[in-house]
Amino acid sequence: MPVIFITGATSGFGAATARLFASKGWNVVATGRRGDRLETLRAEFPAGRVHIAQLDLMDRQSIADAVAALPEDFRPVTFLFNNGGLALGTQPIPDVDAGDWDTMIETNIKGLIHTTLEVLPLLEAAGRGASIINTGSIARRFAYPGGNVYGGTKAFVHQFSENLRADLGGRIRVTNLEPGMAKSEFTLVRTHGDAEANEKTYAGVEPILPEDIADIVWFLATRPAHINIGHIEVTPVIQVPARPTIIRD
Repeated sequence: MPVIFITGATSGFGAATARLFASKGWNVVATGRRGDRLETLRAEFPAGRVHIAQLDLMDRQSIADAVAALPEDFRPVTFLFNNGGLALGTQPIPDVDAGDWDTMIETNIKGLIHTTLEVLPLLEAAGRGASIINTGSIARRFAYPGGNVYGGTKAFVHQFSENLRADLGGRIRVTNLEPGMAKSEFTLVRTHGDAEANEKTYAGVEPILPEDIADIVWFLATRPAHINIGHIEVTPVIQVPARPTIIRD
């Protein structure tokens, strides 16, 4: 039975992906900080289909403990979806909260690194076709006011994915998945719970939905074992790259 290990499975892309893979017959390791949401997810499927593990990507030991405690039915791991991450704050430099910066670095960079290292032996054990998807963002190359450290962390995700594939080439597939504007809890978290700001962000836009990303993850997971898709950038049709303003005298 193939197994997918998902970080950030309590909402958004992670939750939608967990539900899709479980419905397709995969065994799912769903991880995240909010235990109540994980319990709800597990209860939606037959016993033994979803294993839950409460962990914090800022706590390396909690990642190690979650991986070490995986039941036999959930190892080896066929597919790692490094999805957990966040943006915090919308202010441009220097009007920022340094604590928000630290949290983004600890979660988006260090959490991804430590999860990858802990799960890697289980991916190696799975053998041919084992895969890693890292969730990046188009923010790594399209700068915008207030993006600062968040964009920087996603630039790291992109480059780490490239180098990870170089190191694991021939053994484990690596994909960097970079979404654009997507409607989840992303802006709600970024604004520290401002529901009005969250809704305003998506006004008049048909954004990416978590289920759209889950479909893409499923596509990647089910490619022939000799195929590696290195990079996918996905945006709503309405979202186009910013163009410089031309100032004329």
